[in-house]
Amino acid sequence: MPDNDLDAFLAGARVDADVLALRPDYRVLLVAVDGIAPGESDPESEALLRRAEASAREALAGRRPEDLAEVASWREAYRAFGAKPQRTRHSLEALLRRADAGLPRVNRLTDTYNAISVLHRIPLGGEDLDRYSGPPHLARATGDEPFETMAGGESAVEHPEPGEVVWRDDAGVTCRRWNWRQTRRTALTDGTTRALFILDTLDPVTTDAVGAAADELVEHLGRLGDLTVARRLVGGA
Repeated sequence: MPDNDLDAFLAGARVDADVLALRPDYRVLLVAVDGIAPGESDPESEALLRRAEASAREALAGRRPEDLAEVASWREAYRAFGAKPQRTRHSLEALLRRADAGLPRVNRLTDTYNAISVLHRIPLGGEDLDRYSGPPHLARATGDEPFETMAGGESAVEHPEPGEVVWRDDAGVTCRRWNWRQTRRTALTDGTTRALFILDTLDPVTTDAVGAAADELVEHLGRLGDLTVARRLVGGA
């Protein structure tokens, strides 16, 4: 895919004003990547995950994940739209809670972005760009949008709560509750070659800090192929 196609895709991304009204400090760095060579977990992704696990243990040092400022700010954001963070933990908190026992090993693409999320303490989602229908859009749900998931081991369609903050495209919800659960429809697979990465930030994470996270993500992804990369920062203050 030519560079300008990735740029054009990201140019259509938007964050609704009623989401920013909840958290004026919200920013998202979107990173679109083409040219990924799929592969199983390997020694390099294993080393990165081990570094992330060690970083989490050092950051927590006997504290609870919610005691970290980066985690607490997302808990506050969840409460702002009516979610209960004790029941639906955002993706960063969920990973931090698993780090001591061991982060999941999935494939080298997923391993890489999970490790960067923990290392930089930023919720980070990965999606298959070829499965998108239109650009990414962060909105407050009406409650009618379809969300494709699994229930009882079978495919199912659910709907978000009215007012819930969701990522979506033209076909429906791609991630519920800001960064809680991704849909099966746009999930990364072992065959993904084009991906969208969503780096969500709230204070105290700075624009420079999220940029550094994206830099490290792209650096590690660079060993997975001859990449084309585009970025766009969207959000408030």
